[in-house]
Amino acid sequence: MRLRNILCLRDERRVSQQLAFSYERQRIILEENDISRDLAGKYVDTYEFPGGRLDIRWKGLALPYSAFDKEQRVTHAAITENKRLGAVLAYIKDLQDQTPVPKKRAGKQRTRYVPNGRRNDGWNSKLARSAKERAASQGCDS
Repeated sequence: MRLRNILCLRDERRVSQQLAFSYERQRIILEENDISRDLAGKYVDTYEFPGGRLDIRWKGLALPYSAFDKEQRVTHAAITENKRLGAVLAYIKDLQDQTPVPKKRAGKQRTRYVPNGRRNDGWNSKLARSAKERAASQGCDS
């Protein structure tokens, strides 16, 4: 079990107020229960295994979820099944065929903000410090 958790793709995602987040062009919505109710604004761990299985965990506890594909595509079967919408669906399918399917992007989501204790005195802190030093050396009060 530990080896399986090591040999997978792990990532962190921030849960929105609606208990949802995006992962690999999918919208993941956590099912509301006692654990997930308090996860809004917190980070959960995603485990993607080589077989394509996805686990969502918080502090080691698996969370139930639903996944919705953002990139749903119109199929030929959908065009033939809908007599009234067939022309519109055929047009949408042509548009979708012209645009390539986006490649999966490997990498990590931006990490959470960690303050480093340094202040920024303006858009360019070196410039702001030198201006303050010049003002102090000239005896100006600013």
